[in-house]
Amino acid sequence: MSVQRGLPPRPRMPRPVQTAIWSRQAQWLLAQSRRRLGPMFTLEIAYEGKWVVVADPDLIKQVFTGDPKVFHAGEGNDILRPLLGEHSLLTLDEAAHMSQRKLLLPPFHGKRMEGYAATMREIAAREIESWPTGVPYRLRPRMQALTLEVIIETVFGVRGGERLGPLRAALRSFLDMLTDPRFLVPMLAIGPDRIRSFPPFRRRVDRVAALIGAEIAERRAAADLEERDDILSLLVAARHEDGSPMSDAEIHDELLTLLVAGHETTATALSWAVERLIRHPDKLARLREEVEAGEEAYLTATIQETLRLRPVIVGVLRRLTEEIELGGYRLPAGVTVVPCIHLVHRDPAIYPEPDRFRPERFLETPPGTYTWIPFGGGVRRCLGAAFAQQEMAIVLRELVARRTIRPTDPAAERPFRRAITETPRHNAEAVLS
Repeated sequence: MSVQRGLPPRPRMPRPVQTAIWSRQAQWLLAQSRRRLGPMFTLEIAYEGKWVVVADPDLIKQVFTGDPKVFHAGEGNDILRPLLGEHSLLTLDEAAHMSQRKLLLPPFHGKRMEGYAATMREIAAREIESWPTGVPYRLRPRMQALTLEVIIETVFGVRGGERLGPLRAALRSFLDMLTDPRFLVPMLAIGPDRIRSFPPFRRRVDRVAALIGAEIAERRAAADLEERDDILSLLVAARHEDGSPMSDAEIHDELLTLLVAGHETTATALSWAVERLIRHPDKLARLREEVEAGEEAYLTATIQETLRLRPVIVGVLRRLTEEIELGGYRLPAGVTVVPCIHLVHRDPAIYPEPDRFRPERFLETPPGTYTWIPFGGGVRRCLGAAFAQQEMAIVLRELVARRTIRPTDPAAERPFRRAITETPRHNAEAVLS
């Protein structure tokens, strides 16, 4: 195969137009570009340079298994740096990334996860029992409240007391800002580097930083630190390879990362799961029957199919530090390669009838490493993937066991873009009984 220098073809529209469409209709832009230009094409988004979008599993494998020194995910996530800080797992690369990742791995494995499951069940049962019945009810805000409570208890280790109210309010305000589409306006107008000086952003960030700093100080002074199992306590007790503890700045940034990455994404995925199930009553009935029988396979398949059909984000980013060959092109350093979750999940060659919600497909064929990528892949695969799927399973199990659910409108809810996430247009409105 001949190799071309330069970039794959791009849509015939200027950068400002591409940026405007991307900020509101990213899925449409991706689908139209794929149809017209093929499985590898170029987009130009403001403050992001040039993106080479990849929708071929073989090429995605090449990216995910490529040298982390060449494929920089941290640089690709530069837009998140003002939000999450310099020490965030999402904004680091190479040795610094691996060092932080090793410190964050223990809380997401084995008996720790079992302990979190008990907390998740308790919170889910309590929240669901408080939801009104017999009236139209938007579930996404309630899923956000539920997943925030899970994070406050399992990540921050705060269970009641006078600190809970201010911490919950500050985190909620911070998260609301990040998921407000209007937040994109100043971000696109002044750029990520100057967003720190934007007063509404600065006030909320400073408030959250002060409260997280107080939690870190309280935990460092705790006499029972070794007995606690929340993630904040584990990070305070963690040690780098040279024996040094994590700094307050490192812990702060990783807590914010876990909050942002684990709250909105899981709440949105749960909302989509309900939105799809209530418009497929046969699937919902089967799920309820198998949950009541204590079986797990169909529940797992339902989660996998939800994340295939309605992934929360449309792609992941890798910025090139040197020239590479990919898909017949010599791509220069500085370009960002984008394995496209949305497009590979909608490929009819991989998923027959890709627009159908059919959990059974994952009972027949397990998810592929490079064809089912809602959590990314390679050494940068989302650290909290198992945590998120466990939380989804527990919440859905509790919901179908405790309530019957029907849609308020038989028409499907379209995706609505909130910052970088794709949410149900009407927030998964339903009637519970």
